[in-house]
Amino acid sequence: MSSTKEWNCLGATWLVLTAALIIRLLISSHFLLTPDEANYWQWSRYLDIGYYDHPPMIAWTIRLATSLFGQNEFAVRLPTILGITVTSIYLCMLAARWFSCRCAFHVALLSQVILLLNGSALIATPDGLLLPCWAAACYHAAQALERDQLGQWLLTGIWFGLGLLSKYTMLIFLPSLFFCMLCTGLYRKRLFTYKPWLGLLTGFLLFTPVVLWNSQHDWVTFRHVLFQGGVDNSTFLTLRFIGDFFAGQAALLSPVIFLFILVGWLHGWTSKRLRPGDGPFLIWMSLTGFVVFVLLAFHVRIYGNWPAPAYLTGLVLIAALYSPGQGGTTAQHHRLWNFGIGLAFIISAAIMIQLLYPILPVKVDLDRTARETVGWDKVAAAVDGVVKEMPADTFIFGLRYQFASELAFYMPGQPHTLSINRWSRPNVYDSWFDDKMVIGKDAVGIIEDKIAAVLLSRVFDQVDPPEEIDIYRNSPWFGRELVYTLYLVRCYGFKGGLRWHPRSLHDIRAVGE
Repeated sequence: MSSTKEWNCLGATWLVLTAALIIRLLISSHFLLTPDEANYWQWSRYLDIGYYDHPPMIAWTIRLATSLFGQNEFAVRLPTILGITVTSIYLCMLAARWFSCRCAFHVALLSQVILLLNGSALIATPDGLLLPCWAAACYHAAQALERDQLGQWLLTGIWFGLGLLSKYTMLIFLPSLFFCMLCTGLYRKRLFTYKPWLGLLTGFLLFTPVVLWNSQHDWVTFRHVLFQGGVDNSTFLTLRFIGDFFAGQAALLSPVIFLFILVGWLHGWTSKRLRPGDGPFLIWMSLTGFVVFVLLAFHVRIYGNWPAPAYLTGLVLIAALYSPGQGGTTAQHHRLWNFGIGLAFIISAAIMIQLLYPILPVKVDLDRTARETVGWDKVAAAVDGVVKEMPADTFIFGLRYQFASELAFYMPGQPHTLSINRWSRPNVYDSWFDDKMVIGKDAVGIIEDKIAAVLLSRVFDQVDPPEEIDIYRNSPWFGRELVYTLYLVRCYGFKGGLRWHPRSLHDIRAVGE
């Protein structure tokens, strides 16, 4: 690091991370919240030590950010924007410590250009908080394995616990590190000391609030996670989802970077470019999680973002093996590497610009960014106009929890809204509201289709015919396009029926009243 070249690489690394952070901060307030983001913001208004879908870290950090910077898109997204920067810093620190500052520079580029991490950075989701915890836990675990210092094991446990408070995927960190230690001669003896186990205990102590909350709520979060994992599926083995899984991962990482990672997992075991122990650590801490999701993909559909933490040390691995400037790499490696970085950048940049303006020639029905970020302010304004014509105690609802959350964020005054979950799926609104709070009251709400008004007639004395709300966008390719149509309904005399009712008592999510 004392050489001028190393210091130049270090400066370039910080320049990449700082520039990426500034870009995200600048654009974060220029597109509307997605439905899931609005839902997590809604959680922050009902602070708790646990929630139905995920652990509470996303709600806690959004509450902190909005308390400091106001109720706006910038504040909602700030925690995850900072989170990806922390992720990259830890990965770069690991790369610089084990390999070189030039390797760290390439890790910075990788972590900032691939779409999978960009999505977790710019959209407020639990993944954006999980990733820095995973990266930090990996960094301190690497130091703990090398030096066996109690402080490093405790830091590993603290970051592991914070990761558990962010998303349950953090549990995969445990088998990853365990198999790394068990199968690597240099590290196996660490298993027989008290230090790693004390770190593990520290992590689980941080997680106790979530366990306590679930013990008081029929373990609903763990039921939800098991349902997401396909525990209720009658078909144990299927090939329906595996193709989509690999295609999705290749698209989110970019095909070339995905190929580098797959090859790196095979090559890293025996590569002479890595010190003994370094390769196994980087592989076990990434490949284990990937294998878990591959196996799950033979049973249930895997969302593209779920395996994200599995690639973090994989990025350090391929930078050490194949990036320009590493010993033994060839001109062909360099060309392919630069092409992979460039392709990943183009994909990410195009999607990020698409959030602000539809530059891609993609019809709106295939453009998820438009369907999720366009028009919620107009829908909220339409609902607000009708609410003003209704009695003062009229409540506002969505027939999906995402609709209720978008209305809560974008209606003037950000009122409290309800979700009528009876026919959809259980969610956090079931723990916030019960029928007694609104029985007999009138309501204004948003539904997806006219048929849903028939369902509403079962829980209200009277339901007016739905009114269409059409949301359009102007595309430079296709002109004025209909993004989606929602329906506004006025309802009178609520009879009860907010909470989800399972279609089958065998549904693992069903709990006793």
